[in-house]
Amino acid sequence: MDFNVKKLASGAGVFFTRAVQFTEEKLGQAEKTELDPHLENLIARADCTKNWTEKILRQTEVLLQPNPIDHTGARIEEFIYDKLDKKLPSKTTNPELLGQYMLEAANEFGPGTPYGSTLITVGEYQKRLGGAERELLQTSAATFLTPLRNFLEGDWRTISKERRLLENRRLDLDICKARLKKAKQAEAKAAAAPDFQETRPRNYVLSASASALLSEEVDKAEHELRVAQTEFDRQAEVTRLLLEGISSTHLNHLRCLQDFAEAQATYYAQCHHYMQDLQRELHKCANSVSTPHPTAAVCPDPDHLPSAFLSGPSSPGDSVSSSSNHRPSTLAMEQTQLPVTGSRKAKVLYDYDAHDASELSLLADELITVYTVPGMDPDWLIGEQGNQKGKVPVTYLELLS
Repeated sequence: MDFNVKKLASGAGVFFTRAVQFTEEKLGQAEKTELDPHLENLIARADCTKNWTEKILRQTEVLLQPNPIDHTGARIEEFIYDKLDKKLPSKTTNPELLGQYMLEAANEFGPGTPYGSTLITVGEYQKRLGGAERELLQTSAATFLTPLRNFLEGDWRTISKERRLLENRRLDLDICKARLKKAKQAEAKAAAAPDFQETRPRNYVLSASASALLSEEVDKAEHELRVAQTEFDRQAEVTRLLLEGISSTHLNHLRCLQDFAEAQATYYAQCHHYMQDLQRELHKCANSVSTPHPTAAVCPDPDHLPSAFLSGPSSPGDSVSSSSNHRPSTLAMEQTQLPVTGSRKAKVLYDYDAHDASELSLLADELITVYTVPGMDPDWLIGEQGNQKGKVPVTYLELLS
């Protein structure tokens, strides 16, 4: 190993001199060169960008993966796969895992039982929600988290390095200024000394020699100051160019933020769609379970509906009570006068496509009349639009006074 003692000693000396200068500046015992106001503003803006980028990145990671232990493990796993230059495998999300457990439980309890069949239905939709969540995680990581992390681990490190170098150049410049000031003070003091030494030839020779040495010291300090000033100006320009690139960073982060918001909007729209479908499936299952003699899962409970809902012949072969002697076929909403309870206006929030003849299709922002009937499911209302009538989900409506 080539161990250069002189270089090591020189580096230690420079470090010590800078430390002394920095300490004296903090104590107010030394002058400090102030940076250009424009450069100071750029530095403050860069620090603000770095601090808020760190906070946004950290909180976004917490939002997408709330468990800090899982978050730490994921970062370690991501680091290892990155070093191995391999693609990180997609992990099973919590909703997907929950859905899988529900499906396995349904097999244990019996898929033909009401509880088992409902577990299968909910489990399948949980897996769909998990797939949407995994897509959100992947999209957010690629379009939002990675650019923010690249800025902190790449561009910001370069900026920080150049800023430290600029600070060292400033300290060197102030050291040279202080050294030149001391040299000039010593030269001026020597020039102002009494002239009695001229009466003694030996002292006169010594005084002239000292004056020459002081003059050389001043010239040397002036040269070092010019060199330090040049290096400081050059480093200040390099730092300024890097800091002005923060504006481009803001534009890039703006695009990434828009992509992240779009990914969130897509994810929540998918979740809303899945949960609406799940509610309809569960409603059909509930009607199927509560009906003594069901004909289809989509049919409402005939025991809880008035006779005005039913159209079609009764079933003569049934031997149960008279209240269940009729099997529903189709709902003739347009031809039957329904008993009204609490009729009022409602605004449609979302488009809705009827799934069978008993339901009414809706368009967003239109106004309809809604009311309920005795024994009807609370999640549904009867909607009336012109000559058309049918069941509508409450979650798609905003009831007006």
